[in-house]
Amino acid sequence: MKNKMLAGIALGVIAILFIACQSKKEEAPAAVSTVDKEQIKAEIQTMETAFADALNAGKTEGIKYYADDATSFEQNKPPLVGKAAIDAKLAADIKDSAGTKVTFTANEVFPSNDGNQVVEIGSYSVTDSTDTVKYSGNYMALFEKRDGKYVCIRDMGASDKPIEKKK
Repeated sequence: MKNKMLAGIALGVIAILFIACQSKKEEAPAAVSTVDKEQIKAEIQTMETAFADALNAGKTEGIKYYADDATSFEQNKPPLVGKAAIDAKLAADIKDSAGTKVTFTANEVFPSNDGNQVVEIGSYSVTDSTDTVKYSGNYMALFEKRDGKYVCIRDMGASDKPIEKKK
């Protein structure tokens, strides 16, 4: 009985060693990204420039930047949910910043492997009529391709503009 038990244990150990020593199967290589990062960056920069041009012209209607279900996060304020809320905030900002000019720069883009989503890291600058920088900042934006075009679905920014104290 003892010999049968030892033989069973020995056979089990040999089976485990045999299985453990098998060579691993080759895994298929990861999918190679076929998106053109520079082309996507140029496309996003074109959107940023059109967005700045509309703001500088004082027109928020017709801006094709944000998705209807977008959310925008600002410093020290609750999130703006939906394109209508974002557009209303932009219209108020235009009134408060008459005589200034904004520029946006897409510094880096990080597209998904299929190119359907893109994270942009950018910077902006607000200048007065003499091109003196009044304040600047940085932002991150998440774009999603919908109906063949990118739209911003989430963004957040940080400004170096001092917080105005309410009186």
